[in-house]
Order: sequence, then structure tokens, then C-alpha cells
Amino acid sequence: MSDHRYRPEVEILSVTDTGRRRRWTDEEKLRIVEESLGGRGRVAETARRHDIGRTLLVRWRRQYREGRLGVTNEDCPRFTPLTIAASDALASQSAPQAPAPAPAAAHLEMAEITLVNGRRLSVAATIDPVVLVRLLQALDPT
Repeated sequence: MSDHRYRPEVEILSVTDTGRRRRWTDEEKLRIVEESLGGRGRVAETARRHDIGRTLLVRWRRQYREGRLGVTNEDCPRFTPLTIAASDALASQSAPQAPAPAPAAAHLEMAEITLVNGRRLSVAATIDPVVLVRLLQALDPT
């Protein structure tokens, strides 16, 4: 009589391939994104050349526009809070004050500010700081 018992064959698989997932440094991502910023059709062409998906490149481009690609918190410009001590304020009130210089009507100094998200803002150098802070918060809420 033959042996009719069930004997499963066990196969051991070993993983030797890491798959298609790759790790990209921020410098590589920046280089690829900046290469793709050309004209129409550059996203697909650049993605093919670097063997990455178009959706991944589109995600990197969005992060680049939002200022989140390759920028650490230390690199982001921030406002520094400023307080004037009470003694300085009292001393300046008792001292004679020179009249504030009026800006020349023909030549106004302009300041250009480039935000983290890539937007550029040109304002008069004599803009009220409170107004400037509100403008910046509206344009770049991060």
C-alpha cells in the first residue's frame, strides 16, 4: 500500500532585492526639480530621464514651490520680536527729537522681499511694520 499522507513542501524564500524604492537626498531632488522647471512637457521628459514617476516629480515640484523641499527650519527667515525697554522710551521722550525725514516724492526707496513659498513682494521702505507683518501673514501663512 502506498503512503497517502499529506506532506506539504516548504519553500524558503530569501529577499535579496531591495525593490524599486530609492532614497533621494534633498540636493538630488532640488537638482531634478530645477531641471524640470523648463517649458511644457519637461515633467514627463525629466521623470523618464531619471526613472521616476511623474506623480513623484509633481509632488517634489509642489514641495519646492511651497518652500518645503531642501529647506530646514534654520534656513527659513523669521521675524525677531523687538521690545523697547521702558527706560529707553522715557529717555527718548525727554530728549529733543529731530523731525522725521520726509521721503522724497520723486525717489522712494523700495524693498523687495522674497518669501519662502517663492512669492516676491515689493514695498516702500517706509512701510509701517504692523502693515508689513499683516501683509506677510496673508501671503505666507507658514
